[in-house]
Amino acid sequence: MPTLALLVGVILIAIGLGTYVGTGAHAPTALIPAALGVLIAVSGAVARNPRLRMHAMHAAVLVALLGALGCVPGVLKLPALVNGTAERPVAVVAQLVTLLVCLGFVVSAVRSFIEARRARAGAS
Repeated sequence: MPTLALLVGVILIAIGLGTYVGTGAHAPTALIPAALGVLIAVSGAVARNPRLRMHAMHAAVLVALLGALGCVPGVLKLPALVNGTAERPVAVVAQLVTLLVCLGFVVSAVRSFIEARRARAGAS
């Protein structure tokens, strides 16, 4: 899981930086996915320490969940994007991709947490 957190962090950093640079570096809010990515990647790096793994991975999942929830209002503008009337189409796409990446990470992590709990219960 720590490796997945690092990968997700790098992907989110790329989304944030790509959106920011791609839009002419005018909107600092385009860097929000990058900020999420840094937090998740740092949590993934900390999780490489077996003693800190559980807490660091829970922190990474919390950040990803908050990131996904924060993208919901932007993704609700998807119909306007399809119609061609979206005010900021790049932002809608960036929020959609960020939502999908964060949600995928949350689902994967929850499955891993459940698996780890079952393994601990079976070992007892």
